Amino acid sequence: MAVVALEGETATGLRARLAEVWPLIDACGPGRAPHAGVSTSASGPSELHTALEQARYALAAARAAAPDGPRVAALADLDGLGGLLAGIPLDVRDVFRTTVLGPLLGGAGRGSTAMLLETLEVFLAHDCSWARTAEALHIHVNTVHYRVERIEALTGRDLSRLDHKADLRAALLCH
Repeated sequence: MAVVALEGETATGLRARLAEVWPLIDACGPGRAPHAGVSTSASGPSELHTALEQARYALAAARAAAPDGPRVAALADLDGLGGLLAGIPLDVRDVFRTTVLGPLLGGAGRGSTAMLLETLEVFLAHDCSWARTAEALHIHVNTVHYRVERIEALTGRDLSRLDHKADLRAALLCH
């Protein structure tokens, strides 16, 4: 762990400078790839605990994003749901995924699990548009309706509700 005093530089600038030298650090030592997490700036000693927590979270995200290669991640890099989830420990993400998608993963039957997961992902990616989902999957729109109804029945989630869409999207990203 390192605490760096920044004189007139932002955490994003520090992250950029570290990213430039990180491949050199990686080349210096065999073994595990180096990873770093950069927090937002702490304006005083009272904020160091928060900065340390942020840096640890960014470090976990860096390790998740590139487990076998060098990586530097700043808290500011976590600008989407995938980045936010990457900092959560893998075992916690697995429990969340299983809790939300478990019935779909284990109870779809007849080899339809992959098909329903693909339908869910495409449906959410196309803003829950029945027609665009059908077009993207090369199936009839009634088939999309049937599959979405099946997904809702298995997961207990209502895809017309934003919070349920967010839960399902987050669960899909937790792999």
